[in-house]
Order: sequence, then structure tokens, then C-alpha cells
Amino acid sequence: MGDRGTSNHSGGTDFILVGFRVSPELHIFLFLLFLLVYAMILLGNIGMMTIIMTDPRLNTPMYFFLGNLSFIDLSYSSVIAPKAMSNFWTESKSISFAGCVAQIFLFALFIVAEGFLLAAMAYDRFIAICNPLLYSVHMSTRLCAQLVAGSYFCGCISSVLQTSMTFTLSFCASRAVDHFYCDSRPLQRLSCSDLSIHKIVSFSLAGIIILPTIIVIVVSYMYIVSTVLKIRSTEGRKKAFSTCSSHLGVVSVLYGAVFFMYLTPDRFPELSKLASLCYSLVTPMLNPLIYSLRNKDVKDALSKLLDKKKIHSLIFLVPH
Repeated sequence: MGDRGTSNHSGGTDFILVGFRVSPELHIFLFLLFLLVYAMILLGNIGMMTIIMTDPRLNTPMYFFLGNLSFIDLSYSSVIAPKAMSNFWTESKSISFAGCVAQIFLFALFIVAEGFLLAAMAYDRFIAICNPLLYSVHMSTRLCAQLVAGSYFCGCISSVLQTSMTFTLSFCASRAVDHFYCDSRPLQRLSCSDLSIHKIVSFSLAGIIILPTIIVIVVSYMYIVSTVLKIRSTEGRKKAFSTCSSHLGVVSVLYGAVFFMYLTPDRFPELSKLASLCYSLVTPMLNPLIYSLRNKDVKDALSKLLDKKKIHSLIFLVPH
């Protein structure tokens, strides 16, 4: 790999994805585990999008946001999982410079977009519970489209900044990225550049992204809880909270994993990988389950869709 002073490189050089530091015998188990999780992600999120698009009863702002959430979950897990699975079968575990740039750019785009989308969903629940009579006025089709477009736009801006900052660094000596996908933190460890300004900018960018979304979510739920507690009937309270419990579950899993990863010291890279695994693959797998198991409308739509398929299958099997 050459000396530190002579092995600086920029575009055109492959990186090595170290992955999980486990014995080779466990690679097959990890491959099968990743394959199972990714299959559930595909099935759950494509299924959720199909249900939302085919059932007219789900043509509401809440399910419009949920459909986009499923698309985002499917997208950023697909940026990570196929390459991670292929590396369990190859000796080199290499990823091209362009592939590494693409992974960082796309993953950052979708994960940031998800944060802003969850904030938009919290605002939607706030309007639905605190101002139900004006819900259709406030949550117009135009506003919903603007909130979703804004989420993707913020994700794109953040991704451009993060990716450009990461790949303006000079990388020296080892090309081994101590992770199962290209991420800015393990890439920083390979750099021989001065990281002080880079870390300040990265921290500021993370604050600009995370703080507003958390504030919107927290304030929305403060108003929601205050409104729900004023409802006298137990059934009314239960129904109001049930519309928010799925969203709260998704927010808790995602932000819990993100905070755990960023608060994990660099000297514990394996813990950081586990946290990354939670929000890059486990969260997209759990989100459709959380929403389908706790949502009567989704369960009814799924049942209706399955009944239609059964009828079509029976018609096909009946001899003509």
C-alpha cells in the first residue's frame, strides 16, 4: 500500500470494505441474515406502496406520507444491502471510488429526507388531532406535495455538502474502510488531511438537519398529548393515541439508532456498525410491520387485496 507520504490518492482508486470482523465460517450465516432482512424489506415496503396506491380509502395525506416513507426505506436499504451481501462471497471486498461516492451520496440523501418526512408526518398528526375540522383545509394536496418535495430537496442539499466535504479529503496509506458500506466517519479515519474544520462543518450540518426535525416532532406531540388528555372518553383517547403510536415507534427506532451511532466513540467501530445496521436495514424492515400491525385501515386494505387475489386465482383455476 505504500508509504503514507507517497500513497495519497484521489478519484479512480478502489476502497476495501472491511465489514464485520468475524470468522469466515460466520459469513454464510451473515449472508443469509442479510438476505432474509432485505427480502422482508422488499416485501414489506413494496407491499405497503401497492396497498396505498390501489385502495381508494387510503387516499389521504397520512398514507401519502407513508407511501413516500416506504419508498425512502426501500431506496436507502437497496443502496447498502446488495453490496454488503456480495462482499460476504468475495475475497477482495472492494468498491470502486465512484461506487463509494454513490453510496455516501444516495444514503445521505434518503436518510436525511426520511428525517424531514417524519417531521412532516408529526405535523400531519398534530393537525388531525388538534384541528380536525380544518384538517382537509390545512393538509391540502398541494401542501403535502410541497412537504414531501421539501424533504427530498433538504436530503439532496445535505447529501451534496456531505459527499463533497468527504471526497475533498486526501486519503493516505490504508484503503480499508472499517465498515460494511462507505460512510463519512470511517473514511475520515483514512485521511491525512486536517479534520478540525471538516468536523466542525459536519457537526454543524448534523445540527441543522437533526434539531429542526426533532423540534417539530417534540412540539407537535406536546400539543397532541395536551389535546388528547382533554378528551373525556377513554375510547376517544385510545383512538387518538393509536393514530400516533406507529409514527412514534418509527421515530424512536430511527433516531435511537442514529444517536447511538454518532455517540459511539471511534475506538468502538463494531458498535458503530451495529447501530448503522439498525437504521440502514432493521428500521426499513420494521416500519411496514409497525404500520400494518397497528393500523386498522392498512390491515383492512391488505385483507381486501388478498381476497381479490384469491378470487382471481380461483377464476383462473376453474376449467372453462
